[in-house]
Amino acid sequence: MTSDVECAKCTKVVCHTKNADQAQSDCPTLAKRELIDQAVIEYQKPEIHEFARQACLQHNAAVMFMPEGYSVARNPRVEEVVQFAKRMGYKRIGIAFCTALRSEAKILNTILENRGFDVVSACCMAGGQPVERVGLNANEKLGGADAWQSMCNPITQAKLLNNADTEFNVVIGLCVGHDSLFFKYASAPSTVLVVKDRVFGHNPVAALYQTNVFYRWLMRKE
Repeated sequence: MTSDVECAKCTKVVCHTKNADQAQSDCPTLAKRELIDQAVIEYQKPEIHEFARQACLQHNAAVMFMPEGYSVARNPRVEEVVQFAKRMGYKRIGIAFCTALRSEAKILNTILENRGFDVVSACCMAGGQPVERVGLNANEKLGGADAWQSMCNPITQAKLLNNADTEFNVVIGLCVGHDSLFFKYASAPSTVLVVKDRVFGHNPVAALYQTNVFYRWLMRKE
């Protein structure tokens, strides 16, 4: 049985330094060397190499180092999305959004068009299909048995953007699971601008920050 990778539990973080060979023995940097070597080879593929190079440059452009020795963030994520798309020479951008965030999608659409992109957008309920199509029973529907409920349709979203030949897609607020299906079926590389969190105003990390106080129940063992 192969050993698991548990980077989230690491107490000796050296992989981001030149001293990676001093990592703890179960660190994948040491224990999974063969697998890492196989992964690194993938970056040499022409269709991957430039994407990875530009992503690295975008990462480096995210902060600026001050003379005093500290770093300062440069831009919000939406600007980084624009910058990366321009780095890659993309012209046609897709937006896959949840109808609950249509206002945010409209703003992003305007931003992208103002920056010179051709924008295609698809909402999560495109097609107006009933939830019965994915097997929900009458008593499982929002609003009750007699109510109409359109299903979220991420596969259709992906196919609509694929059909429009988008070069890069931006996801806004797709539900858990629906986002996974969109990524599975989308042909173009995709990034996330907004992660849906109905409680915390689409800032899911807020729940993690509160696990020692109001949301400590999230840490319960089952």
